[in-house]
Amino acid sequence: MNFNRRDFLKIGIITVGGLMLPFSAFEFLTPKAKANIIHSTNLRWVFLVDIQKCVGCGMCVKGCSTENDAPTHANLARTWIERYIITKDGTIIVDSPQQAYNGFTKHDVHGKHIPIENISKAFFVPKLCNQCDLPICVDVCPVGATYKTPDGIVHIDRKWCIGCAACISNCPYSVRFIHPTLHVVDKCNFCYHRISNNLNPVCVDACAFGSRKIGNLKNPDDPVTQTIMSKPVAVLKPEFNSKPHVFYLGLSYEVK
Repeated sequence: MNFNRRDFLKIGIITVGGLMLPFSAFEFLTPKAKANIIHSTNLRWVFLVDIQKCVGCGMCVKGCSTENDAPTHANLARTWIERYIITKDGTIIVDSPQQAYNGFTKHDVHGKHIPIENISKAFFVPKLCNQCDLPICVDVCPVGATYKTPDGIVHIDRKWCIGCAACISNCPYSVRFIHPTLHVVDKCNFCYHRISNNLNPVCVDACAFGSRKIGNLKNPDDPVTQTIMSKPVAVLKPEFNSKPHVFYLGLSYEVK
């Protein structure tokens, strides 16, 4: 029988000198412990989405897919756009064909035509990892592969992830997935390789309408911080008390 590291960690025990020792008896320097050593604490990344500016073009999804090898071909994406249609009788219809990789090119929703005269309102909602201050995914990861750095970004260490999917089933925002090629959990990390080098996330640069912005919440002069502090913003699913740090302008109560 061939055992790989993931099989070993799923079992949660190791054999040393013929003895079976519990996994908890060993202390490893986890990815989080390493990150806490090297990261500054004068930075807290925050994301701002203006729903009123989103046109559902899908360029953010395409840019992310190219930059981060997101498997949109398998209907999986690090960021996606949902279309909300509310009919005059109060029915809420939500769709996101291929995560909006090609935008919304058809007026039909789930194969059904909705006459425009029956629509009360319609809008688009970009979604991505919320980089929570109290991330549930970190709490449920049994091996420490999911961790949060002091600058607020929740990461996944692919070398540590065993693909158990505990974080996927416990994430309130459904932003995580098993990468079909890598066989580990994947999600948005605000393009950490870019923001660490003073570049915007790809989705921010790809949006021609300024719907997406990123900033430093600890900098009172940051335009994003000033908007969050001075305008009515909202977060998704506040009832989970995970303190998400993706803020929305123009968020409607119908959004799930």
